[in-house]
Amino acid sequence: ESDAGDYTCVCGDKQSTASLTVHALPVLFKEKLKNEEVQEGASVSLRCELTKAAPVQWKIGSKVLKASDKYQTRQAGTTAELVIHDLEVKDA
Repeated sequence: ESDAGDYTCVCGDKQSTASLTVHALPVLFKEKLKNEEVQEGASVSLRCELTKAAPVQWKIGSKVLKASDKYQTRQAGTTAELVIHDLEVKDA
């Protein structure tokens, strides 16, 4: 999308200009989340990969997760990761 704009070819005192429009592709999951089974008290890392960098939001059910001592989120380029520490049965 950042390549969109007016481009001009100049030759001496002559020029030709064209407008370029770039239609953005939707963000898709390249690698989806995988089911995990982990022991109580341990930590788990949930990771997914997108087709292009985009902001993500982590949820459990309808509740949005906020970064805390329990939930750690990271995003590097197209990879998003949620680490859940000190797992409890209610975290399933």
